[in-house]
Amino acid sequence: MNFDLPAEHRMIRDQVREFCEEEIAPIAQDIEDEHRFPQEIFDELGALDVMGVPISEEYGGLGGDTLMYSVIAEELGRVSGGIGLSYVAHTSLGAKPLELFGTHEQKAEWLRPLAEGEGLGAWALTEPGSGSDASDMDTMAEKDGDEYVIDGTKQFITNANVANSVLVKAVTDPEAGYDGISTFIVDPENDDGFHVETVWDKMGLNCSPTCEIRLDEVRVPEDRLLGNEGEGWKQTMKTLDGGRISIAALSTGLAQGAYEAAKEYSGEREQFGKPISKFDAVRDKVVDMYRKTERARLLTHKAATMYDNGEDVTKASALAKLDASEAARKVAEDAVQVHGGYGYTTDFPPQRFYRDAKLMEIGEGTSEIQHLVIGRQLGL
Repeated sequence: MNFDLPAEHRMIRDQVREFCEEEIAPIAQDIEDEHRFPQEIFDELGALDVMGVPISEEYGGLGGDTLMYSVIAEELGRVSGGIGLSYVAHTSLGAKPLELFGTHEQKAEWLRPLAEGEGLGAWALTEPGSGSDASDMDTMAEKDGDEYVIDGTKQFITNANVANSVLVKAVTDPEAGYDGISTFIVDPENDDGFHVETVWDKMGLNCSPTCEIRLDEVRVPEDRLLGNEGEGWKQTMKTLDGGRISIAALSTGLAQGAYEAAKEYSGEREQFGKPISKFDAVRDKVVDMYRKTERARLLTHKAATMYDNGEDVTKASALAKLDASEAARKVAEDAVQVHGGYGYTTDFPPQRFYRDAKLMEIGEGTSEIQHLVIGRQLGL
């Protein structure tokens, strides 16, 4: 697995894997059952210096590349989809746009604590009525002197109730369409009018908080505008290219965890006097699980490498996200089947992988949207 990774990437992967197996795996089901965000795990990830892997060292990051970050996201997903989800939302959505589009002053104040593991980031795009049309936005930001006043509601926002900063998309020019959307840095703790309305109970990923937030005349100084007015949608498209790679990596981790669970169980569980892995039906299923996982990893690593090389990754990231997310769901489903009745119980991890994997086909653009994106890239 990952035989082609550079030595530094393998070293960090192994370090994170050891941490995951020793610290996360033993509590993975408990934090799901308790719907508890494990702050202590993220504190320890900060101590490991991996909360800002793709962020430059100048602003407190590790200075790694997207491939390295993808490998870490996969390792986290291999044991806990929820921890992996909060990690990638923090990194690719909460922190990376600050590095890509922020001023030196914004990076020093807002990016550094995220990259150093002193805080968590979040990104607020989706609204209750927007769905797949994320540009259909009712949240408004009106200029008032040297401040912006933000009003609106955002839905399905990962980390919003535990974040130190939230990048909020809002309309600054209602007549300009896509060119009328801007991005603002909001401080959930200190900006009056920022309210977490709901922390959703979900099918899976319940140790990762998913929130509805309301912005009620939230006033932010003009130096909290990220980039220029009207650049919010272009920033979003760039961010989503990296976000899709994040979800592809997380999905690959979920698939890997499910495959490993099925492989181990099928080698130990005996029926009719021999391990069930010796029966063609089970063996072929496990082999297919391995194939799908490896394919997802290759597509993810290709997209990450292209991103690091500065290439256009719209098609590659959409393809990786589409394939890996569907692989995660299918591999997890097969893992439940291999475990039989035990796979349906919380004593074994496949049921958790199965529930967690479904979101991968929805978040960061549904599978249907990925088909649309890829089709456009193919000229269809």
